[in-house]
Amino acid sequence: MGGERAGRGRGAPARMIAYATSGAVLLAGCASMPDSGDLRGVESTPRQDAQVRVFAMPPSEDASPAQIVQGFLEALTSDDADYKTARQYLTTEAARAWKPELSTTVLADGPGAQADRPGREDTGAVSFTLTGEKVATVDAQQAYASATGPYGKLVHLTRDAKSGQWRIDGVPQGVVMGKSDFQRNYMSVSKYYFASTTSRAAADGPPMAVADPVYVRSHVEPTTQMVRSLLGGPTAWLDPVVRSSFPAGAALHEDAGPLAADDHGKLTVPLNDKAAGAGTRLCKEMAAQLLFTLRNLSPAVDEVELRAEGKQLCSLTQEATETVADRGSLNSPDYLYFLDEDHRLVRIPAGGTATQPDPVPGALGEGETSLRSVAVSRDERTAAGVTLDGQSLYVGSIVPGGSLGEPVLSSRGESEDDRLTAPSWDAQGGLWVADRDPADPGLFLLEEGGGEPLEVRTPGLDGRIQSVRVAADGVRIALVVAEGDRRSLMIGRIERSGTEGPAGPAEKTGARPAVTVLQPRPATPELEQVTAMSWTGDSRLVVVGREEGGVEQMRYVEVDGSLPEVSQPAALTGVEAVAGSADEEVPLVAHSVDGIVRLPSGAQWQKVTEGTAPVYPG
Repeated sequence: MGGERAGRGRGAPARMIAYATSGAVLLAGCASMPDSGDLRGVESTPRQDAQVRVFAMPPSEDASPAQIVQGFLEALTSDDADYKTARQYLTTEAARAWKPELSTTVLADGPGAQADRPGREDTGAVSFTLTGEKVATVDAQQAYASATGPYGKLVHLTRDAKSGQWRIDGVPQGVVMGKSDFQRNYMSVSKYYFASTTSRAAADGPPMAVADPVYVRSHVEPTTQMVRSLLGGPTAWLDPVVRSSFPAGAALHEDAGPLAADDHGKLTVPLNDKAAGAGTRLCKEMAAQLLFTLRNLSPAVDEVELRAEGKQLCSLTQEATETVADRGSLNSPDYLYFLDEDHRLVRIPAGGTATQPDPVPGALGEGETSLRSVAVSRDERTAAGVTLDGQSLYVGSIVPGGSLGEPVLSSRGESEDDRLTAPSWDAQGGLWVADRDPADPGLFLLEEGGGEPLEVRTPGLDGRIQSVRVAADGVRIALVVAEGDRRSLMIGRIERSGTEGPAGPAEKTGARPAVTVLQPRPATPELEQVTAMSWTGDSRLVVVGREEGGVEQMRYVEVDGSLPEVSQPAALTGVEAVAGSADEEVPLVAHSVDGIVRLPSGAQWQKVTEGTAPVYPG
């Protein structure tokens, strides 16, 4: 919470900041609290590095109502694990009823506090209204969502009849803080579950891991927080399309203390009796979920041992997770693909320094049909291309001598811009594409890249789809949607359900499933014109667009709409397409005014060659 300060009044310091330097801890008092007056919204603490810890100070003797409110807001931004100090600013009843874990409201600046009836302290009861402009919220499941609009909540104080001390007896549930305090206090971490509603083609393979990003307090036992969050189940938005291998009711053992990896990177996780009956396969999947979830925390976790009823259930290392489960970022592409000046499909090795492309084997690389956009299946055995006029979609094998045959889908749109979008492959070999024909728009899925196109239902999606990219996990889809003059990036959830036939469900009768994209949510609400996007990581996208009245920019965004704590891509002019890989180690590639360019780690954009429509498999 950006604690508010009024003037330069006297009072005890509201917080202490500990600076870890050369093994020593230095304490410095934060701003003093005012004696009276309104509290104005300012950021309570400038952005600090990861070694800085902020500790709250308890209320001082005979603190005024303004000081109590100020101290409480400051205490909410501290690294106090259970908000014990913040509760000291509340009455006993209010402290018992207050549930800070229910939500976090993020404001553009720290919350302001206005006295509702100044000068009424002699009545023994006063109130303040907390104000600000909302930026985001984090719910009880720790899921982040962008938010807008004014914030206004009442804080009521009373003077204790015996001690004469002011305390808060009416407080909003949850916590509230300014954006910079939120960035200092919280970090985004993805927990992992397994896709549960994928096509029949994936039934026999290893389960596909799906990232579920949440925000946890970065200085309050993040490893333990993430394990508890993982065991607690997926967030509500993702829950319908994923499953967990942890048995129902599985939780940390009641005697489990704070979790931490040992000096060898091994984390021991004691579970309750509900997990004791898990077989070896499920236990390995449980361990894989934990390893995927904890891999980016510091110190790194290289091995997980699960225990229940005093004995080991199983153990798994990071290296062994590939034999247990699949994850998009585990699959590094062999090639970068794009179209040359003759509109043929060509490729160069991904991640290398090669600049001379080779034609892709098969009809799409032989120039039999001029193309405007392409997609290559994730196993790099099949390619799909949309013709130069945008009217027809072809699919062909990447083998010498392969022919195209007839188009698998055609558009009747009158202009090139009103026809087919670039296609995209999912992890199970399904091919996705949208038809932009104003008279008959739609999103289509060709299962296993062929057959009769299946029209995908998109309830709740307003506007026409302009671009389609399916995540490597196959259960999330990124769509650029045009409505009026605005082009927005939306993230939808892919649900598949069997249709009921005369002889029973679809999986038994061979009837086609119903596929629906549900609950689309904005990933870049501040961008008015999104012109290009691509997945680049398990829960991250790279987006090109501009804000209202602004200039074109390229940025990374998380699927929940938050900005990741990473360096943003270097500026690039005239971007028409961008390509990223689920493997974040593979360089970003774009088509700009300079042709095909790539962005090696820690470097500037470098020209590769002439060409258009760059893509990695997917």
